[in-house]
Amino acid sequence: MALQVGIVGLPNVGKSTLFNAVSAAGAEAANYPFATIEPNVGTVAVPDARLDELTRLAKSAETIPTSVEFVDIAGLVKGASEGEGLGNQFLSHIAAVDAICHVVRCFDDDDIVHVDGSVDPERDIEVISTELLLKDLDVITKRAERAERTARSGDPEAKRAASVVGDLLAHVESGQPVRTFVLAPEDRAHLADLALLTDKPTLYAANVGEGDLPAGNSHVETVRKIAESEGAQVVVISAEAEAQIAELDPEEREEFLADLGLDASGLDKLITAAYELLGLLTFFTAGPKESRAWTVRRGSVAPAAAGKIHSDIQRGFIRANVITFEDYVALGGEQGAKEAGKLRQEGKDYVVADGDVIHFLHSS
Repeated sequence: MALQVGIVGLPNVGKSTLFNAVSAAGAEAANYPFATIEPNVGTVAVPDARLDELTRLAKSAETIPTSVEFVDIAGLVKGASEGEGLGNQFLSHIAAVDAICHVVRCFDDDDIVHVDGSVDPERDIEVISTELLLKDLDVITKRAERAERTARSGDPEAKRAASVVGDLLAHVESGQPVRTFVLAPEDRAHLADLALLTDKPTLYAANVGEGDLPAGNSHVETVRKIAESEGAQVVVISAEAEAQIAELDPEEREEFLADLGLDASGLDKLITAAYELLGLLTFFTAGPKESRAWTVRRGSVAPAAAGKIHSDIQRGFIRANVITFEDYVALGGEQGAKEAGKLRQEGKDYVVADGDVIHFLHSS
């Protein structure tokens, strides 16, 4: 299953314009709130120049990148946690994603109305953050009440669960997001099924006018200060520019980016930031049939990576033949790497590294 990043924000901040540009899924972009009612999902290939190089060296018939799914969630407004503006429905859509991309309006345009009448990134971020936190508070409060009743049985595990949930409730009541709550690994199971919104990794996309690329403006500086206080990342992006980039062929795209002073599109930056946010890495398989990129979490061992290809390969895992991407390219492919002694045989405890080119051996 592809990584899902939910695009959230107030109405008219550029979410659907950005989504249209990066996914070609056709979300409606309109100059009024609630133009997007159902969550639109667009699957976007992750650009990786390494994959093209593997395809060339392995003489692959097909090139298959890994992908990210962007979910365009309708604009939230103040009171969403209580159902305002169909808020409960939209908040449930956020609960299903892996990470949140919070689009913040950092451009002035009299022709595009702001739901609160003016451009104020600090206020806008506070509105969204508060609504997510209030929704979590409601969920945690109900769980805490149930956990307290269960703990009266005297069962040690039930008492521990009640203690953990009670501590979390106090943390959230103080206005802190769930992701800043210090939780022992063995206690995480007590909260695993809650799908808490403020527990999700979050990055900010500061949406500026094309003329404010690449550095941004004073509004972006406000977003950066808030993000720094949260330990979050900021990607400066222009949904307006991304819409133009999406319509260009590769050669024109490079020229357009250069004219804007950019070395990568906003989409590329968002994907890179999302990968870093979730601690993901890419490994490859390469051969005459296809060269393909796969995504796993950092720290994954070889059998788990094999399972990304097929569960049968994971179950029957014997070993992994591994070549670093750098060695694969420098030595002209698998055969050259093998002859140079750069093909390693790794077992089930091997931790996969970014860029590994792997061939898994398994029993049938």
